[in-house]
Amino acid sequence: MKPLSSIFFLLFSIISFSQTKVKDTITRRAHIVFIQNGNAVTYKPETPPLIPIAGAPKPSYSYLWELGDGHYSKEAEPKHVYKTKGNYTTRLAVTNNYDNGKPPATRPKKVAVNEITDTNYKDIASIADQNGFAILKNCDPIPDQEMVVVVSYQNLENYVSSGKLYLFYNEKQFKNNNFELVDFRTYANEREVKENTVAAVDDLDDTKSYLAAAENTFKIKKYRNTTTEEDLDASLADANKTYHNVSVLEFDDANPGETRNLFYTFKTTPEMIKDTSATVTMRGIFVPSRSYKNHKIKNLEMEIVTSHDPNKMGSNGSFMNYRLVRFKRVNFKTRFQNNGEGPARMIRLETDVPDMFDKKTFQIEDMYPKCPICPKDEEPTVSCLDTIIKKNQIFFTFKNIYLPGSEQKNVHEKDSTKGFVKYSMKFAEDFHKVKTRSRTAIIFDKNEPIITNYATTRFLPGISIGAKAGYNLYPDLENSTSYFVGATISPFKSYRFYWQAEWLNSVNKYDSATNVIDEVVVNPNGVKQRQRTTTSTENKSVNWEVPVLIRYNINNYIGVGAGLQANFNVSQEQNQTIKIESFEGDSEKFIINTRTASNAVKSSFADFKTGLLFDLTVGAARIGPSLGARYVINFEQNFNYFQFYGIWKF
Repeated sequence: MKPLSSIFFLLFSIISFSQTKVKDTITRRAHIVFIQNGNAVTYKPETPPLIPIAGAPKPSYSYLWELGDGHYSKEAEPKHVYKTKGNYTTRLAVTNNYDNGKPPATRPKKVAVNEITDTNYKDIASIADQNGFAILKNCDPIPDQEMVVVVSYQNLENYVSSGKLYLFYNEKQFKNNNFELVDFRTYANEREVKENTVAAVDDLDDTKSYLAAAENTFKIKKYRNTTTEEDLDASLADANKTYHNVSVLEFDDANPGETRNLFYTFKTTPEMIKDTSATVTMRGIFVPSRSYKNHKIKNLEMEIVTSHDPNKMGSNGSFMNYRLVRFKRVNFKTRFQNNGEGPARMIRLETDVPDMFDKKTFQIEDMYPKCPICPKDEEPTVSCLDTIIKKNQIFFTFKNIYLPGSEQKNVHEKDSTKGFVKYSMKFAEDFHKVKTRSRTAIIFDKNEPIITNYATTRFLPGISIGAKAGYNLYPDLENSTSYFVGATISPFKSYRFYWQAEWLNSVNKYDSATNVIDEVVVNPNGVKQRQRTTTSTENKSVNWEVPVLIRYNINNYIGVGAGLQANFNVSQEQNQTIKIESFEGDSEKFIINTRTASNAVKSSFADFKTGLLFDLTVGAARIGPSLGARYVINFEQNFNYFQFYGIWKF
């Protein structure tokens, strides 16, 4: 018995251990190592092994080094010469491309420079070709992960200047905040200031507005490149209407030609819209001198992703207001990266186009590599972009270009291996409120195609208010009349299935069944005589009907629905008339006497009914006028009725 119990105990222990889920608490980490020779330091990352994604290109890391003195580098192993002695804190942000794991975490590294042995120091590179203001990121945002944003500004004036920098984030068109500012680091004594950015003026240019949220029909300017503006109040008002949050920094004594960098660490919130094709933005405003209102504006566009795949497609049409988009343009952007060991000379993008878009309105907004459009009916001999529009696709072909490969020798800057095409289209004249998905096949030279994620466009539900009036027909009631007016609420111009709630105020009148009692009574004189008592009742009431139903549009003209209804008897008046007729003897030949009495009974909220309804409408099914018929079945009382009505949805 003892050996048997031991065996059972051993089996139970094995089963229990096998069913215990061990939580993986291991965090991948990357370490900063460096070789130092005086003030010259060569950095190198120690990174964990990559986890390949089945069917994806070879995984790789990309880097953003923050070198502790305002400089940064995107090289894998940068060499940096520090200008002065001191202690510097170096940070590294590692991005894992085509990798199944999370980005490796890193810890800052202290570097002590005690002697100057190398005088080959270089100032921060000029950004004059970007109009003196630039914003970049180390990666696209993934929900619940960190990212680094670098804001660079340069004094392009011929005098020392002191100014301001604004960085706006968390667009109001999204329900939840997408970013949380964790930290920012400055290296030229910039300081944070609290400022009310709401301006008192609003003279924005309507011609540059595009997609708006349902709750906010404010205008959104598009700043693809760094633009110079003059009306600072209007720019701040526009940004404040567009974004929830802002970081404001002041700087002093920027020398002519001097470039400075600021580093922001953001954590993407778990509530970030988990749409792998949605485009979110941040906006920077650079005021070179606090004495003037001239300023520069730059937008940073980012696609929300689930993994760091450089080949992806995105759209800014993730949350559109159906009422406002008819004459607006929707932007699409396809990004790609050459991950080969050599340059790509031809890149072909085969992109889906949903039916709701008008391909006649297609136009290219931007591209990289930069090149002209290919001439028609000619074989190009120079770099150009060829576009072919088909029924459901658009083909983009970069011809005679040179895009380096990320595995190519002597290629240190990964960004030089990336490209994109950005284009826009308007909606067709007749388009439905439906979600669309499109993706791109990317072909480098003669290699197998790489298929991107889906870029999704969808509409906000919106609200449609309707007016409704009609007549209720009660087949089982005598002399009934019932009229009603009311309002409806539903999503705006839904395509197929949608919900609808209503409030109806009905005024009703009907007669109850007349009750007649014939009997023989003995009068006070002891004589028998016939007596007839006739009781008639007239009912008047005001009812509130609250139906909630699910509707389905069969096509543009016919819709059906079913749902539940609550019926509140708001007020009721019952007028009862009693007529007593006395006859001579027990026959009905001669009336001796007639007496009439009446009484009224009033009540409020004395009755509550629930029921099931079935509905049919014919007319403009999605928006506009239509006629309808409905049958309501009450659960507790035999009070079923038909409803005939007209409705107009706005």
